[in-house]
Amino acid sequence: MKTPTYLSKGDCVGIVSTARKITASELQPFLNLLESWGLCYKLGRTIDASYHQFAGDDELRSQDLQQFLDDDEIKAVWCARGGYGTVRFIDTLDFSEFKKNPKWIIGYSDITVLHSHIHNFGIETLHANMAMELDIKTEATRTSVHDVLFGKEYGSEIASEENKLNRIGMAEGALVGGNLSLLYSLIGSPSDIKTDGKILFIEDLDEMLYHIDRMMQNLKRTGMLKNLAGLIVGGMSDMRDNTIPFGKTAEEIINDAISEYDYPVCYQFPAGHIMDNRALVLGRKVILEVEKKSVKLSF
Repeated sequence: MKTPTYLSKGDCVGIVSTARKITASELQPFLNLLESWGLCYKLGRTIDASYHQFAGDDELRSQDLQQFLDDDEIKAVWCARGGYGTVRFIDTLDFSEFKKNPKWIIGYSDITVLHSHIHNFGIETLHANMAMELDIKTEATRTSVHDVLFGKEYGSEIASEENKLNRIGMAEGALVGGNLSLLYSLIGSPSDIKTDGKILFIEDLDEMLYHIDRMMQNLKRTGMLKNLAGLIVGGMSDMRDNTIPFGKTAEEIINDAISEYDYPVCYQFPAGHIMDNRALVLGRKVILEVEKKSVKLSF
Protein backbone atom coordinates (compact mmCIF):
# COMPACT_ATOMS: atom_id res chain seq x y z
CA MET A 1 0.00 0.00 0.00
CA LYS A 2 1.16 3.55 -0.75
CA THR A 3 1.23 5.98 2.16
CA PRO A 4 0.38 9.59 1.23
CA THR A 5 3.04 12.16 2.14
CA TYR A 6 2.82 13.28 5.76
CA LEU A 7 2.07 16.92 6.47
CA SER A 8 4.47 19.62 7.66
CA LYS A 9 3.78 23.07 9.04
CA GLY A 10 2.84 25.45 6.25
CA ASP A 11 1.09 22.78 4.16
CA CYS A 12 -2.34 23.49 2.72
CA VAL A 13 -5.46 21.41 3.39
CA GLY A 14 -8.42 21.45 0.99
CA ILE A 15 -11.86 21.37 2.60
CA VAL A 16 -14.74 20.04 0.56
CA SER A 17 -18.23 18.77 1.30
CA THR A 18 -19.07 15.75 -0.83
CA ALA A 19 -22.43 15.16 0.82
CA ARG A 20 -24.61 17.39 3.03
CA LYS A 21 -24.43 21.18 2.86
CA ILE A 22 -22.47 23.21 5.37
CA THR A 23 -21.58 26.86 5.93
CA ALA A 24 -18.16 28.42 6.37
CA SER A 25 -19.24 29.79 9.74
CA GLU A 26 -19.94 26.26 10.99
CA LEU A 27 -16.36 25.37 10.08
CA GLN A 28 -14.69 28.27 11.88
CA PRO A 29 -13.69 26.30 15.01
CA PHE A 30 -12.09 23.69 12.75
CA LEU A 31 -10.25 26.34 10.73
CA ASN A 32 -8.89 27.77 13.97
CA LEU A 33 -7.66 24.30 14.90
CA LEU A 34 -5.85 23.89 11.56
CA GLU A 35 -4.12 27.23 12.09
CA SER A 36 -3.04 26.16 15.57
CA TRP A 37 -1.41 23.12 13.92
CA GLY A 38 0.51 25.42 11.58
CA LEU A 39 -1.54 24.49 8.51
CA CYS A 40 -3.20 26.72 5.96
CA TYR A 41 -6.43 25.83 4.19
CA LYS A 42 -8.50 26.39 1.09
CA LEU A 43 -12.29 26.16 1.15
CA GLY A 44 -13.90 24.43 -1.79
CA ARG A 45 -16.83 25.84 -3.71
CA THR A 46 -19.09 23.33 -1.98
CA ILE A 47 -18.71 25.22 1.29
CA ASP A 48 -21.77 27.52 1.53
CA ALA A 49 -23.27 25.87 -1.57
CA SER A 50 -26.81 24.50 -1.36
CA TYR A 51 -28.90 22.17 -3.50
CA HIS A 52 -31.72 20.71 -1.42
CA GLN A 53 -29.88 18.79 1.34
CA PHE A 54 -26.62 18.62 -0.63
CA ALA A 55 -23.60 20.93 -0.71
CA GLY A 56 -24.38 21.83 -4.30
CA ASP A 57 -25.55 19.52 -7.08
CA ASP A 58 -23.68 16.36 -8.05
CA GLU A 59 -21.67 18.16 -10.74
CA LEU A 60 -20.43 20.85 -8.38
CA ARG A 61 -19.49 18.36 -5.67
CA SER A 62 -17.65 16.22 -8.20
CA GLN A 63 -15.78 19.18 -9.69
CA ASP A 64 -14.86 20.52 -6.26
CA LEU A 65 -13.34 17.24 -5.11
CA GLN A 66 -11.67 16.71 -8.48
CA GLN A 67 -9.96 20.09 -8.26
CA PHE A 68 -8.47 19.26 -4.88
CA LEU A 69 -7.41 15.78 -6.01
CA ASP A 70 -5.44 17.36 -8.86
CA ASP A 71 -4.10 20.46 -7.09
CA ASP A 72 -0.43 19.91 -6.16
CA GLU A 73 -0.62 22.66 -3.52
CA ILE A 74 -3.27 20.71 -1.60
CA LYS A 75 -1.53 18.12 0.59
CA ALA A 76 -4.68 16.64 2.17
CA VAL A 77 -8.40 16.68 1.43
CA TRP A 78 -10.57 16.95 4.54
CA CYS A 79 -14.26 16.25 4.06
CA ALA A 80 -16.36 18.80 5.87
CA ARG A 81 -19.49 16.84 6.59
CA GLY A 82 -21.12 13.46 6.03
CA GLY A 83 -24.77 12.64 5.48
CA TYR A 84 -25.35 11.21 2.03
CA GLY A 85 -24.24 11.94 -1.50
CA THR A 86 -20.67 10.85 -2.33
CA VAL A 87 -21.81 7.69 -4.08
CA ARG A 88 -23.84 9.79 -6.53
CA PHE A 89 -20.73 11.02 -8.32
CA ILE A 90 -17.88 8.65 -7.39
CA ASP A 91 -17.79 7.18 -10.92
CA THR A 92 -17.31 10.62 -12.51
CA LEU A 93 -13.98 11.22 -10.76
CA ASP A 94 -10.62 10.87 -12.49
CA PHE A 95 -8.03 9.49 -10.06
CA SER A 96 -5.12 9.35 -12.53
CA GLU A 97 -3.21 12.29 -11.01
CA PHE A 98 -4.12 11.23 -7.48
CA LYS A 99 -2.61 7.78 -8.08
CA LYS A 100 0.67 9.41 -9.13
CA ASN A 101 0.73 11.77 -6.14
CA PRO A 102 -1.49 10.38 -3.35
CA LYS A 103 -2.67 12.75 -0.62
CA TRP A 104 -4.57 12.06 2.56
CA ILE A 105 -8.35 11.75 2.18
CA ILE A 106 -9.91 12.36 5.60
CA GLY A 107 -13.43 11.64 6.81
CA TYR A 108 -15.78 8.84 7.82
CA SER A 109 -19.45 7.83 7.53
CA ASP A 110 -20.49 8.70 3.94
CA ILE A 111 -16.77 9.03 3.09
CA THR A 112 -16.58 5.23 3.33
CA VAL A 113 -17.34 5.43 -0.40
CA LEU A 114 -14.02 7.19 -1.01
CA HIS A 115 -12.11 4.99 1.43
CA SER A 116 -13.31 1.81 -0.25
CA HIS A 117 -12.87 3.07 -3.80
CA ILE A 118 -9.32 4.31 -3.14
CA HIS A 119 -8.38 1.15 -1.22
CA ASN A 120 -8.62 -0.70 -4.52
CA PHE A 121 -5.88 1.58 -5.90
CA GLY A 122 -3.52 0.41 -3.15
CA ILE A 123 -3.45 3.77 -1.36
CA GLU A 124 -4.00 4.41 2.35
CA THR A 125 -6.74 6.79 3.53
CA LEU A 126 -7.63 8.24 6.91
CA HIS A 127 -10.90 7.25 8.58
CA ALA A 128 -11.25 10.14 11.01
CA ASN A 129 -13.63 12.82 12.18
CA MET A 130 -15.11 15.23 9.69
CA ALA A 131 -14.03 18.84 9.81
CA MET A 132 -17.38 19.70 11.39
CA GLU A 133 -17.50 19.13 15.17
CA LEU A 134 -13.87 18.00 15.46
CA ASP A 135 -13.46 20.79 18.01
CA ILE A 136 -16.08 19.28 20.36
CA LYS A 137 -14.84 15.69 20.21
CA THR A 138 -12.40 14.22 22.73
CA GLU A 139 -8.80 15.35 22.92
CA ALA A 140 -7.84 11.80 21.95
CA THR A 141 -9.86 12.22 18.76
CA ARG A 142 -7.96 15.35 17.77
CA THR A 143 -4.59 14.00 18.85
CA SER A 144 -5.04 10.80 16.87
CA VAL A 145 -5.74 12.51 13.54
CA HIS A 146 -2.98 15.06 14.14
CA ASP A 147 -0.43 12.35 14.91
CA VAL A 148 -1.27 10.33 11.80
CA LEU A 149 -1.16 13.35 9.49
CA PHE A 150 2.20 14.53 10.84
CA GLY A 151 3.75 11.06 10.71
CA LYS A 152 4.07 10.48 14.44
CA GLU A 153 4.04 7.01 15.99
CA TYR A 154 0.43 6.07 16.49
CA GLY A 155 -1.71 3.34 17.99
CA SER A 156 -4.68 2.89 20.32
CA GLU A 157 -4.78 0.92 23.56
CA ILE A 158 -8.08 0.85 25.41
CA ALA A 159 -8.58 -0.51 28.88
CA SER A 160 -12.20 -1.36 29.59
CA GLU A 161 -14.57 -3.52 31.49
CA GLU A 162 -14.65 -7.08 30.21
CA ASN A 163 -16.96 -7.36 27.19
CA LYS A 164 -18.52 -10.81 27.09
CA LEU A 165 -18.80 -10.67 23.29
CA ASN A 166 -15.12 -9.92 22.69
CA ARG A 167 -13.04 -12.80 21.35
CA ILE A 168 -9.56 -12.91 22.80
CA GLY A 169 -6.68 -13.30 20.39
CA MET A 170 -4.22 -11.53 18.10
CA ALA A 171 -4.65 -10.75 14.42
CA GLU A 172 -2.50 -9.09 11.79
CA GLY A 173 -3.62 -7.74 8.44
CA ALA A 174 -4.58 -4.70 6.41
CA LEU A 175 -7.28 -2.58 8.06
CA VAL A 176 -10.37 -1.97 5.90
CA GLY A 177 -13.98 -0.92 6.35
CA GLY A 178 -16.00 1.99 7.64
CA ASN A 179 -19.72 2.59 7.88
CA LEU A 180 -21.69 -0.66 7.69
CA SER A 181 -24.57 0.81 5.67
CA LEU A 182 -22.14 2.17 3.08
CA LEU A 183 -20.12 -1.05 2.86
CA TYR A 184 -23.39 -2.90 2.30
CA SER A 185 -24.44 -0.47 -0.43
CA LEU A 186 -21.13 -0.83 -2.30
CA ILE A 187 -21.23 -4.61 -2.64
CA GLY A 188 -21.01 -5.58 -6.31
CA SER A 189 -19.87 -2.11 -7.40
CA PRO A 190 -16.39 -0.96 -8.53
CA SER A 191 -15.95 0.39 -4.98
CA ASP A 192 -16.51 -2.98 -3.32
CA ILE A 193 -13.58 -4.21 -1.21
CA LYS A 194 -11.98 -7.63 -0.75
CA THR A 195 -11.72 -8.61 2.90
CA ASP A 196 -9.92 -11.97 2.88
CA GLY A 197 -7.02 -11.95 5.34
CA LYS A 198 -7.83 -8.40 6.46
CA ILE A 199 -9.10 -6.80 9.65
CA LEU A 200 -12.55 -5.35 9.07
CA PHE A 201 -13.81 -2.30 10.97
CA ILE A 202 -17.54 -1.47 11.03
CA GLU A 203 -19.67 1.19 12.72
CA ASP A 204 -23.11 2.70 12.18
CA LEU A 205 -25.64 5.24 13.40
CA ASP A 206 -29.41 5.58 13.66
CA GLU A 207 -30.32 2.27 12.02
CA MET A 208 -33.18 -0.10 12.63
CA LEU A 209 -31.96 -3.25 14.35
CA TYR A 210 -33.44 -5.48 11.67
CA HIS A 211 -31.52 -3.41 9.08
CA ILE A 212 -28.31 -4.25 10.95
CA ASP A 213 -29.25 -7.92 10.75
CA ARG A 214 -30.08 -7.70 7.03
CA MET A 215 -26.75 -6.00 6.27
CA MET A 216 -24.75 -8.49 8.32
CA GLN A 217 -26.50 -11.41 6.63
CA ASN A 218 -25.62 -9.89 3.27
CA LEU A 219 -21.95 -9.48 4.24
CA LYS A 220 -22.00 -13.09 5.37
CA ARG A 221 -23.64 -14.40 2.19
CA THR A 222 -21.21 -12.53 -0.04
CA GLY A 223 -18.23 -13.99 1.83
CA MET A 224 -17.00 -10.73 3.38
CA LEU A 225 -16.97 -12.18 6.91
CA LYS A 226 -15.72 -15.72 6.28
CA ASN A 227 -11.97 -15.25 5.87
CA LEU A 228 -11.27 -12.19 7.99
CA ALA A 229 -8.14 -12.00 10.11
CA GLY A 230 -10.13 -10.06 12.72
CA LEU A 231 -13.13 -7.80 13.28
CA ILE A 232 -13.35 -4.43 15.04
CA VAL A 233 -16.80 -3.06 15.88
CA GLY A 234 -16.90 0.64 16.69
CA GLY A 235 -19.85 2.75 17.75
CA MET A 236 -23.25 1.27 16.98
CA SER A 237 -25.05 4.41 18.05
CA ASP A 238 -28.71 5.39 18.51
CA MET A 239 -30.13 2.14 17.18
CA ARG A 240 -33.88 1.96 16.67
CA ASP A 241 -36.37 -0.88 17.01
CA ASN A 242 -39.89 -1.77 15.86
CA THR A 243 -42.94 -1.88 18.11
CA ILE A 244 -42.38 -5.62 18.26
CA PRO A 245 -38.73 -5.76 19.43
CA PHE A 246 -36.09 -7.50 17.35
CA GLY A 247 -34.85 -9.03 20.60
CA LYS A 248 -31.13 -8.39 20.31
CA THR A 249 -28.73 -5.47 20.44
CA ALA A 250 -26.70 -4.45 17.39
CA GLU A 251 -23.62 -6.06 18.92
CA GLU A 252 -25.50 -9.32 19.53
CA ILE A 253 -26.75 -9.29 15.94
CA ILE A 254 -23.20 -8.91 14.67
CA ASN A 255 -22.01 -11.65 17.02
CA ASP A 256 -24.64 -14.03 15.65
CA ALA A 257 -23.58 -13.34 12.05
CA ILE A 258 -19.96 -14.30 12.78
CA SER A 259 -20.69 -17.13 15.22
CA GLU A 260 -19.30 -19.85 12.95
CA TYR A 261 -16.00 -18.09 12.34
CA ASP A 262 -12.92 -18.14 14.53
CA TYR A 263 -10.98 -14.86 14.68
CA PRO A 264 -10.38 -12.12 17.27
CA VAL A 265 -13.23 -9.64 17.67
CA CYS A 266 -13.60 -6.50 19.75
CA TYR A 267 -16.70 -4.41 20.36
CA GLN A 268 -17.16 -0.78 21.42
CA PHE A 269 -13.87 0.35 19.88
CA PRO A 270 -13.60 4.17 20.06
CA ALA A 271 -14.31 5.05 16.45
CA GLY A 272 -17.49 6.03 14.64
CA HIS A 273 -20.42 8.33 15.40
CA ILE A 274 -19.34 8.82 19.01
CA MET A 275 -17.55 11.50 20.98
CA ASP A 276 -14.30 9.51 21.07
CA ASN A 277 -13.69 8.95 17.35
CA ARG A 278 -10.07 7.81 16.98
CA ALA A 279 -8.35 7.96 13.61
CA LEU A 280 -7.85 4.72 11.67
CA VAL A 281 -5.38 4.40 8.80
CA LEU A 282 -7.30 2.26 6.32
CA GLY A 283 -5.20 0.06 4.10
CA ARG A 284 -2.32 -0.11 6.57
CA LYS A 285 -1.14 -3.40 8.04
CA VAL A 286 -2.07 -3.42 11.72
CA ILE A 287 -1.88 -5.72 14.72
CA LEU A 288 -5.04 -6.24 16.76
CA GLU A 289 -4.63 -7.67 20.26
CA VAL A 290 -7.82 -8.44 22.16
CA GLU A 291 -7.28 -9.38 25.78
CA LYS A 292 -9.68 -9.91 28.65
CA LYS A 293 -9.78 -6.27 29.76
CA SER A 294 -7.95 -4.39 27.05
CA VAL A 295 -7.75 -3.93 23.30
CA LYS A 296 -4.64 -2.74 21.47
CA LEU A 297 -4.50 -1.67 17.83
CA SER A 298 -0.97 -1.03 16.55
CA PHE A 299 -0.31 0.66 13.20
